[in-house]
Amino acid sequence: LSIIRSCVKAKTVKKLVYTSSAGTVNVEEHQLPVYNESNWSDLDFIYSKKMTAWMYFVSKTLAEKAAWKATTENNIDFISIIPTLVVGPFITPTFPPSLITALSLISGAESHYSIIKQGQYVHLDDLCESHIYLYEHPKATGRYICSSHDATIHQLAKMLKEKWPEYHAPNQFPGIDKEPPIVSFSSKKLTETGFEFKYNLEDMFKGAIDTCREKGLLPYSTINNHKKNDNFHV
Repeated sequence: LSIIRSCVKAKTVKKLVYTSSAGTVNVEEHQLPVYNESNWSDLDFIYSKKMTAWMYFVSKTLAEKAAWKATTENNIDFISIIPTLVVGPFITPTFPPSLITALSLISGAESHYSIIKQGQYVHLDDLCESHIYLYEHPKATGRYICSSHDATIHQLAKMLKEKWPEYHAPNQFPGIDKEPPIVSFSSKKLTETGFEFKYNLEDMFKGAIDTCREKGLLPYSTINNHKKNDNFHV
Protein backbone atom coordinates (compact mmCIF):
# COMPACT_ATOMS: atom_id res chain seq x y z
CA LEU A 1 0.00 0.00 0.00
CA SER A 2 2.94 2.35 0.58
CA ILE A 3 3.84 1.97 -3.11
CA ILE A 4 0.29 2.82 -4.13
CA ARG A 5 0.31 5.87 -1.85
CA SER A 6 3.57 6.98 -3.48
CA CYS A 7 1.99 6.54 -6.91
CA VAL A 8 -0.95 8.68 -5.86
CA LYS A 9 1.36 11.34 -4.45
CA ALA A 10 3.44 11.46 -7.64
CA LYS A 11 0.31 12.02 -9.78
CA THR A 12 2.12 10.64 -12.83
CA VAL A 13 1.57 6.89 -12.44
CA LYS A 14 -1.31 5.63 -14.56
CA LYS A 15 -0.76 1.87 -14.50
CA LEU A 16 0.47 -0.47 -11.78
CA VAL A 17 1.33 -4.15 -12.35
CA TYR A 18 1.20 -6.28 -9.21
CA THR A 19 2.40 -9.83 -8.57
CA SER A 20 -0.22 -11.77 -6.65
CA SER A 21 -0.31 -15.51 -5.97
CA ALA A 22 -2.34 -18.62 -6.72
CA GLY A 23 -2.80 -18.74 -2.97
CA THR A 24 -5.38 -15.96 -3.37
CA VAL A 25 -7.52 -18.11 -5.65
CA ASN A 26 -8.06 -21.76 -4.72
CA VAL A 27 -7.39 -22.36 -1.04
CA GLU A 28 -10.74 -23.72 0.05
CA GLU A 29 -12.28 -26.92 1.40
CA HIS A 30 -13.41 -28.37 -1.93
CA GLN A 31 -11.34 -27.88 -5.08
CA LEU A 32 -13.00 -26.91 -8.35
CA PRO A 33 -11.96 -28.56 -11.64
CA VAL A 34 -11.00 -25.17 -13.08
CA TYR A 35 -10.22 -21.83 -11.48
CA ASN A 36 -10.28 -18.42 -13.12
CA GLU A 37 -9.74 -14.80 -12.14
CA SER A 38 -13.15 -14.51 -10.46
CA ASN A 39 -12.24 -16.98 -7.71
CA TRP A 40 -10.89 -16.03 -4.29
CA SER A 41 -9.52 -18.19 -1.48
CA ASP A 42 -11.71 -18.84 1.56
CA LEU A 43 -10.10 -17.01 4.48
CA ASP A 44 -12.38 -18.59 7.07
CA PHE A 45 -11.31 -22.05 5.88
CA ILE A 46 -7.63 -21.07 5.96
CA TYR A 47 -7.90 -19.67 9.50
CA SER A 48 -9.67 -22.83 10.68
CA LYS A 49 -7.18 -25.30 9.17
CA LYS A 50 -3.87 -23.41 9.47
CA MET A 51 -2.31 -25.68 6.84
CA THR A 52 1.26 -25.39 5.53
CA ALA A 53 1.84 -21.80 4.28
CA TRP A 54 -1.49 -20.61 5.69
CA MET A 55 -0.09 -17.24 6.78
CA TYR A 56 1.21 -16.66 3.24
CA PHE A 57 -2.22 -17.42 1.76
CA VAL A 58 -3.89 -15.00 4.16
CA SER A 59 -1.39 -12.18 3.67
CA LYS A 60 -1.44 -12.39 -0.14
CA THR A 61 -5.23 -12.46 -0.26
CA LEU A 62 -5.64 -9.50 2.09
CA ALA A 63 -2.87 -7.57 0.32
CA GLU A 64 -4.40 -7.96 -3.13
CA LYS A 65 -7.88 -7.02 -1.97
CA ALA A 66 -6.46 -3.93 -0.25
CA ALA A 67 -4.54 -3.02 -3.40
CA TRP A 68 -7.69 -3.29 -5.50
CA LYS A 69 -9.55 -1.00 -3.09
CA ALA A 70 -6.77 1.59 -3.01
CA THR A 71 -6.18 1.71 -6.76
CA THR A 72 -9.90 1.88 -7.51
CA GLU A 73 -10.37 4.78 -5.09
CA ASN A 74 -7.44 6.64 -6.69
CA ASN A 75 -8.19 5.88 -10.36
CA ILE A 76 -5.01 3.90 -11.01
CA ASP A 77 -5.16 1.25 -13.72
CA PHE A 78 -4.31 -1.88 -11.73
CA ILE A 79 -3.23 -5.22 -13.20
CA SER A 80 -2.82 -8.20 -10.90
CA ILE A 81 -0.87 -11.17 -12.25
CA ILE A 82 -1.59 -14.45 -10.48
CA PRO A 83 1.21 -16.97 -10.93
CA THR A 84 0.90 -20.56 -9.89
CA LEU A 85 3.97 -22.36 -8.48
CA VAL A 86 6.99 -20.64 -10.05
CA VAL A 87 9.78 -23.00 -11.12
CA GLY A 88 12.97 -22.38 -13.08
CA PRO A 89 16.48 -20.94 -12.79
CA PHE A 90 17.06 -18.23 -10.19
CA ILE A 91 19.69 -15.69 -9.10
CA THR A 92 19.22 -15.66 -5.32
CA PRO A 93 21.92 -17.35 -3.18
CA THR A 94 19.37 -19.52 -1.34
CA PHE A 95 16.28 -21.54 -2.24
CA PRO A 96 13.38 -19.37 -3.44
CA PRO A 97 10.30 -20.24 -1.35
CA SER A 98 8.46 -21.65 -4.37
CA LEU A 99 11.22 -24.19 -4.97
CA ILE A 100 11.04 -25.47 -1.41
CA THR A 101 7.59 -26.66 -2.45
CA ALA A 102 8.31 -27.58 -6.07
CA LEU A 103 11.37 -29.69 -5.18
CA SER A 104 9.85 -31.24 -2.07
CA LEU A 105 9.78 -34.66 -3.74
CA ILE A 106 13.56 -34.43 -4.00
CA SER A 107 14.27 -32.80 -0.65
CA GLY A 108 11.79 -34.85 1.33
CA ALA A 109 9.83 -31.85 2.65
CA GLU A 110 6.68 -33.91 3.14
CA SER A 111 4.69 -31.06 4.67
CA HIS A 112 4.61 -29.51 1.19
CA TYR A 113 3.14 -32.57 -0.53
CA SER A 114 -0.39 -31.32 0.10
CA ILE A 115 0.37 -28.20 -1.94
CA ILE A 116 1.56 -30.15 -5.00
CA LYS A 117 -1.05 -32.91 -4.65
CA GLN A 118 -2.96 -31.16 -7.42
CA GLY A 119 -0.35 -28.72 -8.67
CA GLN A 120 -0.14 -25.93 -11.23
CA TYR A 121 3.14 -24.53 -12.54
CA VAL A 122 4.71 -21.72 -14.54
CA HIS A 123 8.28 -21.09 -15.67
CA LEU A 124 9.95 -18.07 -14.10
CA ASP A 125 10.84 -16.59 -17.49
CA ASP A 126 7.25 -16.91 -18.76
CA LEU A 127 6.05 -15.13 -15.63
CA CYS A 128 8.54 -12.29 -16.09
CA GLU A 129 7.56 -11.92 -19.73
CA SER A 130 3.88 -11.75 -18.79
CA HIS A 131 4.55 -8.73 -16.56
CA ILE A 132 6.22 -6.82 -19.37
CA TYR A 133 3.62 -7.95 -21.89
CA LEU A 134 0.62 -6.85 -19.84
CA TYR A 135 2.24 -3.58 -18.82
CA GLU A 136 2.71 -2.71 -22.49
CA HIS A 137 -0.67 -4.04 -23.64
CA PRO A 138 -3.00 -1.04 -24.09
CA LYS A 139 -6.18 -2.95 -23.22
CA ALA A 140 -4.92 -5.08 -20.33
CA THR A 141 -6.86 -4.62 -17.11
CA GLY A 142 -7.90 -6.61 -14.05
CA ARG A 143 -6.62 -9.97 -12.83
CA TYR A 144 -4.67 -12.41 -15.01
CA ILE A 145 -3.81 -15.99 -14.12
CA CYS A 146 -0.35 -16.97 -15.37
CA SER A 147 -0.08 -20.77 -15.38
CA SER A 148 1.05 -23.09 -18.15
CA HIS A 149 0.96 -26.64 -16.75
CA ASP A 150 -1.11 -28.75 -14.36
CA ALA A 151 0.18 -31.97 -12.76
CA THR A 152 -0.77 -34.20 -9.86
CA ILE A 153 1.89 -35.24 -7.36
CA HIS A 154 1.98 -38.68 -8.99
CA GLN A 155 2.58 -37.22 -12.46
CA LEU A 156 5.32 -35.00 -11.09
CA ALA A 157 6.97 -37.91 -9.27
CA LYS A 158 6.89 -39.98 -12.47
CA MET A 159 8.63 -37.22 -14.44
CA LEU A 160 11.29 -36.73 -11.76
CA LYS A 161 12.01 -40.46 -11.56
CA GLU A 162 12.33 -40.69 -15.35
CA LYS A 163 14.43 -37.56 -15.90
CA TRP A 164 16.40 -37.46 -12.62
CA PRO A 165 16.44 -41.04 -11.27
CA GLU A 166 19.47 -40.19 -9.11
CA TYR A 167 17.15 -38.35 -6.70
CA HIS A 168 14.95 -41.38 -5.98
CA ALA A 169 11.68 -39.44 -5.87
CA PRO A 170 9.05 -41.35 -3.86
CA ASN A 171 6.07 -42.96 -5.54
CA GLN A 172 3.91 -43.62 -2.49
CA PHE A 173 2.09 -40.80 -0.72
CA PRO A 174 0.06 -41.87 2.33
CA GLY A 175 -3.17 -39.94 2.64
CA ILE A 176 -3.19 -38.86 -1.01
CA ASP A 177 -5.41 -40.63 -3.55
CA LYS A 178 -3.63 -42.61 -6.24
CA GLU A 179 -5.47 -40.66 -8.92
CA PRO A 180 -6.48 -37.25 -7.57
CA PRO A 181 -8.36 -35.18 -10.15
CA ILE A 182 -6.51 -32.50 -12.07
CA VAL A 183 -7.16 -28.98 -10.82
CA SER A 184 -6.51 -26.38 -13.50
CA PHE A 185 -5.83 -22.67 -13.37
CA SER A 186 -7.14 -21.18 -16.60
CA SER A 187 -4.82 -18.73 -18.36
CA LYS A 188 -7.43 -18.19 -21.07
CA LYS A 189 -7.76 -14.48 -20.33
CA LEU A 190 -3.99 -14.03 -20.68
CA THR A 191 -3.53 -16.12 -23.83
CA GLU A 192 -6.51 -14.46 -25.52
CA THR A 193 -4.53 -11.21 -25.46
CA GLY A 194 -1.91 -12.94 -27.62
CA PHE A 195 0.53 -14.00 -24.92
CA GLU A 196 2.33 -17.31 -25.54
CA PHE A 197 4.03 -19.58 -23.00
CA LYS A 198 7.45 -20.86 -24.08
CA TYR A 199 8.43 -23.49 -21.52
CA ASN A 200 7.16 -26.93 -20.54
CA LEU A 201 7.23 -28.67 -17.16
CA GLU A 202 10.53 -30.44 -17.81
CA ASP A 203 12.13 -27.10 -18.78
CA MET A 204 11.03 -25.62 -15.47
CA PHE A 205 12.51 -28.37 -13.32
CA LYS A 206 15.70 -28.64 -15.36
CA GLY A 207 16.35 -24.94 -14.85
CA ALA A 208 15.65 -25.19 -11.13
CA ILE A 209 17.70 -28.34 -10.52
CA ASP A 210 20.65 -27.15 -12.62
CA THR A 211 20.76 -23.84 -10.74
CA CYS A 212 20.51 -25.57 -7.35
CA ARG A 213 23.42 -27.81 -8.28
CA GLU A 214 25.53 -24.89 -9.48
CA LYS A 215 24.94 -23.02 -6.21
CA GLY A 216 25.62 -26.06 -4.05
CA LEU A 217 22.06 -26.13 -2.76
CA LEU A 218 21.32 -29.60 -4.06
CA PRO A 219 23.47 -32.74 -4.15
CA TYR A 220 23.92 -34.54 -7.47
CA SER A 221 22.26 -37.68 -6.13
CA THR A 222 20.50 -38.91 -3.01
CA ILE A 223 19.69 -42.14 -1.23
CA ASN A 224 16.40 -42.43 0.62
CA ASN A 225 16.02 -38.69 0.23
CA HIS A 226 12.36 -38.78 1.14
CA LYS A 227 13.30 -39.89 4.65
CA LYS A 228 16.16 -37.51 5.30
CA ASN A 229 16.99 -34.13 3.79
CA ASP A 230 20.09 -33.07 5.73
CA ASN A 231 22.03 -32.44 2.51
CA PHE A 232 19.64 -29.77 1.28
CA HIS A 233 20.41 -26.16 2.04
CA VAL A 234 17.25 -24.08 2.21
